[in-house]
Amino acid sequence: MRIYAVGDIHGRDDLLAELHEMIVADADRFEGEKLIVYLGDYIDRGPASMQVIERLLDHPPLDFESVFLLGNHEQALLDFLVDAKAMAAWMNWGGKETLSSYGITLPPTIYLEHMEFLAGQLKEKLPDRHIQFYQSLQSSYALGNYYFVHAGIRPGIPLQKQELGDQLWIREEFTRSQQQHEAIIVHGHSITTNAELLANRIGIDTGAFHTGVLTALVLEGESQSLLQTGKGGQF
Repeated sequence: MRIYAVGDIHGRDDLLAELHEMIVADADRFEGEKLIVYLGDYIDRGPASMQVIERLLDHPPLDFESVFLLGNHEQALLDFLVDAKAMAAWMNWGGKETLSSYGITLPPTIYLEHMEFLAGQLKEKLPDRHIQFYQSLQSSYALGNYYFVHAGIRPGIPLQKQELGDQLWIREEFTRSQQQHEAIIVHGHSITTNAELLANRIGIDTGAFHTGVLTALVLEGESQSLLQTGKGGQF
């Protein structure tokens, strides 16, 4: 089996298309099972969140199995639909870009009283299959010596007992830990200039939405390598 783990996409459909081409080329002569694990944060920040979801639904690489994990940004969208005012802060960390990608016109200045109206607009604009996609995302995925999750785990807690909040949000308590876990943790969420291939974890969020570098980790047996897009650009 060859596994490709894709880091945080954040609305960069152009980079996702490029990375898919690289993955297909890399796996062209591989005759075993091929799996892509997407680590979440498909939406927000970049300009094309809706288009990213469309590509994941309609244009996944052929002959690959796919696993889609939940990121904290997808959870924010789901929470916004339930209680828009309580999730008003989402506007400041990517919600505005996601709403725009779904064709929602935003007021010049957004206030708290706009939240319920915007949530209503999003409910109208979201295709049924998109909301089904968001609601079906997995919190984690384990295979062999690897455990795939969006943000990480709380060190010292068994993998089966990890809390969703930590899996979506944890940072320093996890990234600074040198503790060996039950498996090597493959994660995104915490942006680093270069991917971090460490003994206890592998971090592959290279800030695609503003660096133009979207990273895929390639795993086969004990081999670990990277595929990365090369476009720059500031969004």
